Amino acid sequence: MAPRETGEATLSHALKPRHVTMISFGGIIGAGLFVGSSGAIAKAGPGVAITYAGCGLLIFLIMRMLGEMAVARPGRGTFVEYAALGLGRWAGFVTGWLYWYFWVFTVGAETVAGAKLIHAVGVDAPLWAIGLVLVGLLTFTNLLSVRAYGELEFWFAVIKVAAILAFIAIGAVYIVAFHAQQSVQTLLGSGGLLPKGSAGLLAAVPVVIFSMMGSEVAAIAAAESADPAQNVARAARTVAMRVLAFYVLSVLVIVAILPWDSLIVGESPFKPVLDKVGIPGSSAVMTMIIITAVLSCLNSGLYITSRMLHELGRNGDAPRFLSRIAGNKVPTAGILIGCAAGTLAALAQLFLRDDVFTLLASTSGDIILFVYMIVAFAQIRSRRECEAKGIALPFRVWLFPWVSYAVIVAIVGVLVLLAFVPDQQSTLLLSVLTAGVVFAALGLRARHRPVPAS
Repeated sequence: MAPRETGEATLSHALKPRHVTMISFGGIIGAGLFVGSSGAIAKAGPGVAITYAGCGLLIFLIMRMLGEMAVARPGRGTFVEYAALGLGRWAGFVTGWLYWYFWVFTVGAETVAGAKLIHAVGVDAPLWAIGLVLVGLLTFTNLLSVRAYGELEFWFAVIKVAAILAFIAIGAVYIVAFHAQQSVQTLLGSGGLLPKGSAGLLAAVPVVIFSMMGSEVAAIAAAESADPAQNVARAARTVAMRVLAFYVLSVLVIVAILPWDSLIVGESPFKPVLDKVGIPGSSAVMTMIIITAVLSCLNSGLYITSRMLHELGRNGDAPRFLSRIAGNKVPTAGILIGCAAGTLAALAQLFLRDDVFTLLASTSGDIILFVYMIVAFAQIRSRRECEAKGIALPFRVWLFPWVSYAVIVAIVGVLVLLAFVPDQQSTLLLSVLTAGVVFAALGLRARHRPVPAS
């Protein structure tokens, strides 16, 4: 029986702290790390760990900003609403639609990655058919209840976190005990640490940013928990540790064991590393873990696209029917539309060109930089308002406003420099055009119904 529609009732608050914690831990581990890391390594060589560390610092500071705004004004919804509170209704419109766009392509990328992995383990069916089954199953899970999503994502995250920590431990033991001298030669061979120079480090930024996206999922899921502000703050405190452990260390293990130019772009580098280490059955186990990680990110992608549409509809930035909540307190229309859009993105990747995963990952990485810049401006405005009103902030960004402005300068600098990297120009142009379409839609909306200042 279909859920009964109940108009604009509030979303559920069924997520527990353990759900939000593990969603934030597991949100950054998906195809972007297990598969996309091969593309990042190919762009920059072993030195790509520097790019991962730098992008990790950027995301840590953005999460810190979200935590500050959530604690200062608790219970306001997702971070899109905090952008609107800081800069005006226009910022909520732009941020919400750009973020939705990002996750639609993420759903498509994760669907294709999952279908390819499942096909590779012996499921003899067309990729598009496997992808449709995956999207259908996880759409059904999201339609059940937010608690069903949270519980499934909790266990997905537990498996992912345990697997990546085990991979790092196994790799470290192998390098120290059996491969120390060879690891140095592997790192320095084939052109050294930076075979493509500093331009390679920069070229890898969009793919790395794409792969690290997911920490802010906690800021969205927290809106459906009993204590949103503290759950966001908790995620913000630990994100740097997660990025260091899950990304920098795992990538260092990969490039220390296998020559960077031996990896195949679009295929997981984790399996050949475990094959090299020689643990019986480990490669097969890792394949199943990677499939779990991809399904986890696909699950989160469907969740996020629906919540974005719900919030946009509630604020009048999208058709009102998207704000409706079913009897089980899930935004049914948003889930179904996210499913359809993600499926179209997946089919486009399968049939339009061969290497669309890396292309769309880079494009989405550029798009999210625009979103991060809006969040940073919103945090500056919000912080100044709190200080003017004498509001004490128990959780804050350090060295304000210098750190906040440094984040903005860094983002603008990366976007400008990417314009001079030949293989990034097309993705940057597509990203700018996408942002332009959203701003044009904002302008058309303002002509028919002026956007309020806040």
